[in-house]
Amino acid sequence: MDNEVWRWIWTCLAVAFALAEVFTVAFFLLPFAIGAAAAAVLGWLDVHILWQWLAFFALSSVSFVYLRRYVRRQNQVEQPRVGAFRLIDAQGKVIERVDEHEMTGMVQIGGEQWRAVASEIIEVDTRVQVTQIDGTRLVIEPVTRNTQAAASPLTNPSTTRPASPTNPETSETPKKVR
Repeated sequence: MDNEVWRWIWTCLAVAFALAEVFTVAFFLLPFAIGAAAAAVLGWLDVHILWQWLAFFALSSVSFVYLRRYVRRQNQVEQPRVGAFRLIDAQGKVIERVDEHEMTGMVQIGGEQWRAVASEIIEVDTRVQVTQIDGTRLVIEPVTRNTQAAASPLTNPSTTRPASPTNPETSETPKKVR
């Protein structure tokens, strides 16, 4: 085939891979779009077809390895909790007796009321902590003194602010630095 044909093939492949990448979620086709674009540039510069293929394979391979590392690194970052999962480790108060056998129980966490289940009967006004989510119900357990000291009531421990001179919620006085 003539180089005139290959430059159009590479250009069409680069556009097709780039458009197809829009519909994928893991940067799978992007390396091939990069390689085809590089080969298209070489084709338009009238470089021999062998160099175009080498550029396609080399840049596709290098960008594939680089993007795999990038995606793997992004997946290692802890994702924020959303929906009901944001309530895991949060503390609240029982507002309706929790009894797994009778399938009753309700807790209040912040300003929200949630159906709850537990492995034991928990009476009204007991402080509880959410351990997991089971469908639309919170799985809870009573708060022990150690757990209560670790987190303030009705809050998620991961969202509490540390004590600082600018935090009005703390009663500590700032220390003077000399």
